[in-house]
Amino acid sequence: MERKDQGMPFLLQYENVAWYENGKVRILDRRVYPTQVRFEVCETYQQVVQAIADMVTQSAGPYTAVGMGMALAAYQVRDKGKAEQAAFLRQAAFDLAHARPTTANRYGQITNRCADVAEAALEAGKDPIAAIVDSTLESLGRRYGTMQTVGDLLADQIPQGGTILTQCFGETIIGTVIQAAARKNKQFRVFCAETRPFLQGARLTASCFAQMGFDTTVITDNMVAYAMEREHIDVFTSAADTIARDGHIANKIGTFQIAILAKYFAVPYYVTGIPDEDKRSVKDIVIEQRDPGPVHTAGGVRHTVPEAKAIYPSFDVVPPHLISGVVTDKGIYVPYLLDRYFDTEVKTFY
Repeated sequence: MERKDQGMPFLLQYENVAWYENGKVRILDRRVYPTQVRFEVCETYQQVVQAIADMVTQSAGPYTAVGMGMALAAYQVRDKGKAEQAAFLRQAAFDLAHARPTTANRYGQITNRCADVAEAALEAGKDPIAAIVDSTLESLGRRYGTMQTVGDLLADQIPQGGTILTQCFGETIIGTVIQAAARKNKQFRVFCAETRPFLQGARLTASCFAQMGFDTTVITDNMVAYAMEREHIDVFTSAADTIARDGHIANKIGTFQIAILAKYFAVPYYVTGIPDEDKRSVKDIVIEQRDPGPVHTAGGVRHTVPEAKAIYPSFDVVPPHLISGVVTDKGIYVPYLLDRYFDTEVKTFY
């Protein structure tokens, strides 16, 4: 297997995303990184479902975790008959895919394929666990390879010596744009919006860029206008948890307001990712509503009175008129023309 994580930050190395071995799945707990390097160890696929729902891993991390979770499901029923194993794996595929609702379609592509390769292995008298792990690693490598094309295109939009602003944690796009910058000998500064309430921008994105030698600055979410006005932000960029064919995108809560500010300050906003073929319009985007508990706290300390309520929508939706371009593996698309992405053959991504 050709590994595509060489030279990438710690967070993006294969074993530090999610890893199956000897009847257990190990997932780096991104909720506490980098202050702690701790792994959640799951002994059933149901525990993997819960870990994803609890945001032990986020961004593209669950794409690997659900595949490794399928290997764990196969291990759980290794001593059963073929029919029982197949039925159990189909249920696991559904459960893992629906660990988080907004990206269930993407997770499902992975888990259903894992179930398919497991059934084929069973029919051929081979080990379904090994087949699932191989399929998951192939998917991971394919995703890294595809996103390298995206990272190369994004790097071309960043001026030499310029400054970019990020939102949340873009996972593979961060690793690939870092590699593209190194290959092109391009230097730029990075400002990371902290991304409350889980602080993925401050803890994860900033860690990746800073550890790879980039001039990296963390700002709180309410400093964005200041940074755009006074810190010479050249490009705002984010990944997307879903990209509808009509040009609407859903990303971590707070992306919408940053996009509005980018439009006001004439800062181009580039979204990175692969459009979802099965989401034709904004009407197909489901916004996950999470337990608002983390909104009441900072660093584990509650800072609101008991009478105060909170809400925690995990994502918001950015309309196409605020997006300068959607950077894909096939090129950069005007969001209103994004449907043209599907005019040519679509490669398997997840």
